[in-house]
Amino acid sequence: MATSATSPHAPGFPAEGRCGYYVEKKKRFCRMVVAAGKRFCGEHAGAAEEEDARKRILCPLDPKHTVYEDQLAKHLKKCNSREKPKPDFYIQDINAGLRDETEIPEQLVPISSLSEEQLEKLIKKLRKASEGLNSTLKDHIMSHPALHDALKDPKNGDSATKHLKQQASILGNIENLKLLGPRRCFVEFGAGKGKLSHWVDIALKDAEKVHFILVEKVTTRFKVDGKHRKKNSVFERLQIDIQHLCLNKIPVLREEKLPVVGIGKHLCGMATDLALRCLVETYAASFEERNEEPLAKRIKNDKTEKEIYTLAKEGNEKNVPEKWNPVAGIVIALCCHHRCDWRHYVGKEYFRALGLGAVEFHYFQRMSSWATCGMRKTSLETSDSTTKRQDNQNDDSEEHDDGGYRITDDGADCLPGLLSVEEKKKIGHLCKLLIDQGRIQYLQQKGFSPALQYYTDSLVSLENVLLTALPNHSSSPETTA
Repeated sequence: MATSATSPHAPGFPAEGRCGYYVEKKKRFCRMVVAAGKRFCGEHAGAAEEEDARKRILCPLDPKHTVYEDQLAKHLKKCNSREKPKPDFYIQDINAGLRDETEIPEQLVPISSLSEEQLEKLIKKLRKASEGLNSTLKDHIMSHPALHDALKDPKNGDSATKHLKQQASILGNIENLKLLGPRRCFVEFGAGKGKLSHWVDIALKDAEKVHFILVEKVTTRFKVDGKHRKKNSVFERLQIDIQHLCLNKIPVLREEKLPVVGIGKHLCGMATDLALRCLVETYAASFEERNEEPLAKRIKNDKTEKEIYTLAKEGNEKNVPEKWNPVAGIVIALCCHHRCDWRHYVGKEYFRALGLGAVEFHYFQRMSSWATCGMRKTSLETSDSTTKRQDNQNDDSEEHDDGGYRITDDGADCLPGLLSVEEKKKIGHLCKLLIDQGRIQYLQQKGFSPALQYYTDSLVSLENVLLTALPNHSSSPETTA
């Protein structure tokens, strides 16, 4: 978009003897020399006269852009912000929690406005609720041969190396849980560019009948899934909020009945809760209601023992679970607990059993940001910091978990003299642990064997906890010290 010098968008005036046409994209006036007595250069003379004669107005669908008034009707038919037909797999709020407005006060003061007595009372409740919880998680820092060459690439910068290490460890944990194999569908929540699915596909090589569904709320640039054209794996990208995603309405899952593996790298806040509910309630429960078997289980029931052995051998026998389930497993790297929401949180029963409710949850999720107080220093030291992911799906800013993290007003400096930075970090970690423990209990109640572990060093990412879960009837994974 460009405007003439008379436009309200044009700051100041053009240089003497220069074109008076303001180029909005470059945020400056055109620098072409004009003939004596002329306002505009030859290139912009016609455009400026036309623009002066036509009025631009804000688009009624999205005020972030403008449109010529006489072209409004035409524009509304093709505007990217227009309401589009909803796909079959869109069901409003299907994965949202129940809205109980009576539990949440209309206004809750920020932590910085709490009195010392109120804050101490909250911290006492937190410590009492977290008694008996193991605050020291096991290290499951792993790697995978699929990423060895990429990790050794001398062209990698610090940022690229950090994320490759995380992807390698997540992939190593997926393999350790025996979830890599043929005839299954990997659903990557908050997929961004789709790099995690990319490496899973590389690791699977030529495994038969593998599907990837990449779920992302926003439009993403530089996607890697478009580069995959192998005949044995299919990539499908869904631009949808996890809150409204019904997996059993997706054609490939409805028709093929493939077991699903839910994966995610740094799934922010409430997105983790929405994804868990999407997998274990919306999807898995639908098979129980219809008494249907996944395709893989039906294949097993229809074949002889010899055929089963041959099939397993071809698909890497060690990676074929002994028993099948609509949801074969879950592997999600957690982050941004301060972006959790009581309505969508899956661990409400756990909190209520501890005598806690919406108010305590609100403050605990805000205080969880204290666990990453060290990021404030990192963001000042690095030149690569970028903005944090928005909402429950990301804008694919991979640095949202590192230097680009932004401490909220409940962060390190809002309670001077009351708590040291180290004390706040410990409290923040307790808040995260308590919120995650609610998720653990939820998965246990739904018939899964969940676990929390560190999957990468804190120097690589301060958000370094991995949530894994297998159906109770699955074979126990091999553990690595």
